[in-house]
Amino acid sequence: MIPPLIVERAEQLALGVIAITDHNSAENVAAVIEAARGHELTVLPGMEVQTREEVHLLCLFDRVEQALSWQEEVYARLPPLENNDDVFGPQFVVDAEGEFLRYNHRLLLTSVSYSVEQVAEAVEVRGGLCVAAHIDRPSYSLLANLGFVPPGTHFAALELSRQASAERMRAQNPMLERYAFIASGDAHRLDEMCDQTILTIEEPTIAEIAMAFRGENGRRVKVMRS
Repeated sequence: MIPPLIVERAEQLALGVIAITDHNSAENVAAVIEAARGHELTVLPGMEVQTREEVHLLCLFDRVEQALSWQEEVYARLPPLENNDDVFGPQFVVDAEGEFLRYNHRLLLTSVSYSVEQVAEAVEVRGGLCVAAHIDRPSYSLLANLGFVPPGTHFAALELSRQASAERMRAQNPMLERYAFIASGDAHRLDEMCDQTILTIEEPTIAEIAMAFRGENGRRVKVMRS
């Protein structure tokens, strides 16, 4: 999943927008954005945060600076533990060509001290969008871990895994009816990237995507199945 290969795979799938959402970190975001320069591909900086309830939330921003500011807050709310490379694998930080720069020694595969509601609110305050990740999965998801969407939580949309059915999810969970759905690959490998969400927007910005999620001003979002 080095930056130039991510860009190449996105072009093979004819994707216009992707997001880099590493677990509790945004240290590789800038490298992928740099790798995409000169290509017809927008790379949104982001992060997948694991809340104290062990729920995964996607945090999406327009600018690298927003993601790195959020990263500082996330790092401050992770336990002060070091990654065990033998158990979890080494955590690499790379440049735009995929060349090794350094290790991230912080333990990232754990939970922050923030709740679901606190993460969603903090991301919104920073001008970003918060999306509940892979809600259909039996672990690390909003429905599996909490069983409901906390009232008043500011989710911009809900994410489905590649095989999930939006219609079935809504039929089984009427409380989800008012939320927009996206479908993502949650890709940890190149062959897991997918092309199942169509956004009708004027430009690839957080403001436009937010309007699409709300169905405003002709913007819209649709989940397609291949």
